[in-house]
Amino acid sequence: MSTPSWLVARPIAHRGLHAPARGIYENTVAAAEAAISGGYAIECDVQLSGDGEAMVFHDDDLARLTEAAGPVWNRTSAALGALRVGGGESTIPTLAAFLDRVGRRAAVVVEIKSRFDGDERLARRVVEVLEGRDQLVAAKSFDPKVVALLRRIAPRLRRGIVAQAAYPGEEWGAATEAEKKAMATFAHWPETRPDFISYRYADLPSQVVVMPRILSGIPVITWTIRSQVEADRASAFVDQIVFEGFVPA
Repeated sequence: MSTPSWLVARPIAHRGLHAPARGIYENTVAAAEAAISGGYAIECDVQLSGDGEAMVFHDDDLARLTEAAGPVWNRTSAALGALRVGGGESTIPTLAAFLDRVGRRAAVVVEIKSRFDGDERLARRVVEVLEGRDQLVAAKSFDPKVVALLRRIAPRLRRGIVAQAAYPGEEWGAATEAEKKAMATFAHWPETRPDFISYRYADLPSQVVVMPRILSGIPVITWTIRSQVEADRASAFVDQIVFEGFVPA
């Protein structure tokens, strides 16, 4: 299938159009509504709850954004849904509830978080939520195993690989050095066959994404753009941006 034009038609608000100074926090329904009002597409992140639900939340741990602490996966969806985000009125929504509010008013790109340990539950739950919806939705992940799974179990769902030039540090969970090298070089391509690439802005330009874009027409989206200067520079290398902290021209 060719990649639909709606995927790159509008700049994509990173975790919604959040503005903490105005009480609008990332990955909340309020941030989604702000993006819709601005005419932007929406990116959101999902984590797995203790009872197997896809929750719209970025961090592994609750401490940065809620009054609670500890891993997201240690609490049920009901307990997570009762937590206030940023001390405001917004709470952590399920992916289903989040998408219900957005409807067809904006495109939504769902990033499936991973600990690179082979756990398929979150990806499978995301597919269950997305299947049958008459909405503009796509899914992506840093984890090639997740993207390959999407290809196998939901071939009609638009899928993307999130990538960067190198994977230092400890945030990549159980990923081995060989797996991180494959992630950096796109050696997973025969298994994943993504419909789009989401690539780190700091690593542009990159031959890794130039070739798929030129030879196969695979659109490239870059993250995270934080100024119009960055947006203008990125436009030479990519088809769309994921942005935060400013309003693109």
